[in-house]
Amino acid sequence: MLSDIYAPYLQSLMKLIETQSKITLARWGIGYARTVLFPIYEKAFSGDVRPLNALDAADEWLEGKVKLPYVKNIVLKECHVAATQAEGSPAAQAAARSCGQAAATVYTPTHSLGIALYGALALAYDKLGADAAWDDLVAVAADECTKMEKSLWAVAVQDEPNPAKMNWNC
Repeated sequence: MLSDIYAPYLQSLMKLIETQSKITLARWGIGYARTVLFPIYEKAFSGDVRPLNALDAADEWLEGKVKLPYVKNIVLKECHVAATQAEGSPAAQAAARSCGQAAATVYTPTHSLGIALYGALALAYDKLGADAAWDDLVAVAADECTKMEKSLWAVAVQDEPNPAKMNWNC
């Protein structure tokens, strides 16, 4: 997980996150995780759809089909377990954790930052490999965070009347 929340690329993303509603953040995160991050997990663990199940459950909550406890249960009992079991594959593990963070955004909007903290590193590990130097991984992750921010800007609501209340506790 990236840990320097004061890095300019994370601060910029955090400022944008603070302007958006929980629903916008959840839709963005779920979509991003589904299309960009889950494929990294799937590459290492073909056929294991536990992180995808969490994203699907969060989508079902957004559609009003399920209650939040149902989503939480899948995030905790499937997605996080998949991440723990992927310990030998840093890219897949970070991708699964990022999927869990994206799904968890429906009940705690600050989890939207976890998409970047885990997801950017998943992409960096996927690109450079697990043996890459930490500074090289962080440089690639910083570029990925910039791409994430651009993807959030693409769906951001201008002058959002109901931005999520954020307490970062970092």
